[in-house]
Amino acid sequence: MRASIAASGEARDEDGIRIPAGDAHAWMPGHNETVCGASLFRSRLRVFPHVPWEYRDTDVLNPGDAVRHVCPRCLAALRGRPQRGRKRTWTRTSPRP
Repeated sequence: MRASIAASGEARDEDGIRIPAGDAHAWMPGHNETVCGASLFRSRLRVFPHVPWEYRDTDVLNPGDAVRHVCPRCLAALRGRPQRGRKRTWTRTSPRP
């Protein structure tokens, strides 16, 4: 099952389709809470089942974007864990003198 977006606000694009705005969270359709555990009703989040969750850790939000903040807990929950037996590929690129 793919995650969709639940956001604190909504905006309209050029075609008049609803798009998320404000704070964005990952939401699994059919559930009453976001991936990070925030209740949809208590947090007053609107769901957007037609908009897939496609955010990554490296994404940069511009001032012109409708979404102002992406939940870091949702990002971490959907990032996944490295598979067993595979080493991490992180290396220091600028060592201190």
